[in-house]
Amino acid sequence: MQISLARTNSARQACFDIRRAVFIDEQRIPEAEEWDAFDDSCTHVLASAPSGQPAGTARIIGKGDMAKIGRVAVLPEFRGTGLGRDLVQFCLQHARQSGFAGAELEAQLYAIPFYERLGFTAEGPEFDDGSGILHRYMALGFRRAQTSATVAQ
Repeated sequence: MQISLARTNSARQACFDIRRAVFIDEQRIPEAEEWDAFDDSCTHVLASAPSGQPAGTARIIGKGDMAKIGRVAVLPEFRGTGLGRDLVQFCLQHARQSGFAGAELEAQLYAIPFYERLGFTAEGPEFDDGSGILHRYMALGFRRAQTSATVAQ
């Protein structure tokens, strides 16, 4: 699989098409809940099969010193391949390289164990994000390299 930032209009459209298929068509999330103002300004990530077929997507929104990862979606025929894990790891690497202190997300309840395996910790109560599906907030801090002054103490 090839994972990269969706820098062109056609790549961004492929991300939107995947989200429509997974969230609106499959999970029955209301269309008005899926699209928001962040879609114009966030960083979109696209995964494609070796054939070039779009396979998965995610997005990253800067939120203070945290990178909010969201809209992680993998088309059914690519599930179980590790693509979801690879998408999130790509987002985490991009967030680290961009200088964020950590990452956060709002996980659907069934996906909490998936994100825990990637190092996220669930915090706070369950909530409905407006989609009719229960979620929990999850966060992951990035370890900072110790400075020589810290090591000397």
